[in-house]
Amino acid sequence: MELFLQQVFNGIMFGSTYAIVALGLTLVMGILNIPNFAHGHLYMLGGYITYFFMSNIGLGYWGALLLSVIVLGLIGAVMERIVYRPLSDGPHINAFIAAIGALLFLESLALVVWGPQGLRIANPHPQIYNVMGITVGLQRLIVIVGAAALIVLLHLFLKKTLMGTTIEAVAQNREGAMLNGINVNRVSAITFFISSATAAVAASFLSPIFMLSPAMGAILGMKAFIIVILGGMGSIPGAILGGYILGLIEALGGGYISAEYKDVFAFGALIVILSIKPTGIFGKREG
Repeated sequence: MELFLQQVFNGIMFGSTYAIVALGLTLVMGILNIPNFAHGHLYMLGGYITYFFMSNIGLGYWGALLLSVIVLGLIGAVMERIVYRPLSDGPHINAFIAAIGALLFLESLALVVWGPQGLRIANPHPQIYNVMGITVGLQRLIVIVGAAALIVLLHLFLKKTLMGTTIEAVAQNREGAMLNGINVNRVSAITFFISSATAAVAASFLSPIFMLSPAMGAILGMKAFIIVILGGMGSIPGAILGGYILGLIEALGGGYISAEYKDVFAFGALIVILSIKPTGIFGKREG
């Protein structure tokens, strides 16, 4: 029983991170209708930026996290302007190739600046607690609570603010929004800022727990796409639920079978769920 509870706790922690990253990816896909394959690498860069502010500037953890969110958000907005916006009226294959180029650039940039070796951020909250027989690290608890708070704030932003409803309007009908006088380019830049900022939050939360490496964005980005497909393309509730499902599957599979195969479980879950519901959990058939 203790092993089960421990893996459930770990699964919720992983799922919290996955949910944040997939949520950002879903926002961008909804607005631009283009899969941002560089999203996982933005996550990687967010971790390194937090490391830079802590190790090179000497900021505390929370100050570095806040600056990382702002800097990566701006990088995301710049990427939208110079990479994706010029291709918005062209074939999707052009944006696909541009995204591949962007992720290769970000990974090469991290390699040049920080090197190929793994780096670790000093854990600002190393306290360990024993709750009901399971080990609960304070930093891992912060990941869970912080992710839940961020999801609630994003929901309130999208549903209760003018900018949030504008983003949803553009996502539902881009041409209709333009005809109603909405500046779609501005909305796209803001959405990219929010999407990249959420990736920085996720990376900053996990960086004190796991090593940073230039290649870490590839597998996370791939899992984010699995979650988006799992939850249903363009569905925000689906991205959140899919993230937690994937986290729990990985943790339980890793705990009871083997941690070496935890990435295989992600693809296995995708195949099983899509064979039952091809549109994903919250997806709807077109037409």
